[in-house]
Amino acid sequence: MTATSDLGTHQLTKPDLLRSAFRRHAAGVAVITAPGEAGPVGFTATSLTSVSAEPPLLSFSVSGTSSSWPAISGADHIGVHILGEHQRELAATFARSGIDRFAAPTAWREGPKGVPVLDGVLAWLVCRVAALVPAADNRIVLAEVVMGDPAGTGRPLLYHHGRFTALRD
Repeated sequence: MTATSDLGTHQLTKPDLLRSAFRRHAAGVAVITAPGEAGPVGFTATSLTSVSAEPPLLSFSVSGTSSSWPAISGADHIGVHILGEHQRELAATFARSGIDRFAAPTAWREGPKGVPVLDGVLAWLVCRVAALVPAADNRIVLAEVVMGDPAGTGRPLLYHHGRFTALRD
């Protein structure tokens, strides 16, 4: 497959083309949480999207092979946490596999509907899972906002070119 542009031609496979293009796309960083049978689960997501205001819907994707997927797929409610630039380590913790993401130093509490709520975030939402849509080896989760707190302070954490970063003035 050949990708072309006004600047030249690049020999990339379609998956490599997608990865290369999206490395240039800055995305906000969120952590998705859910209660689980063996304890809370969560993962870092850069796929969070606002879908509609009426009803208030958002979406994110999760790999069907993720350790969090069984709890997410069985949850009635999930937590969505918008991270601040001061939370790079928290984002990295929830991106790692094979660890207890909720162990210290992660600060959290059980929130409404039994959803794990992280402390110190820019905003948190509790959402009702509305639909799970298969998409290749991932699942798109559509969720309706039911409550939350958008009053955290700070600037957003971004993911760009394969790393967590902050806005520049």
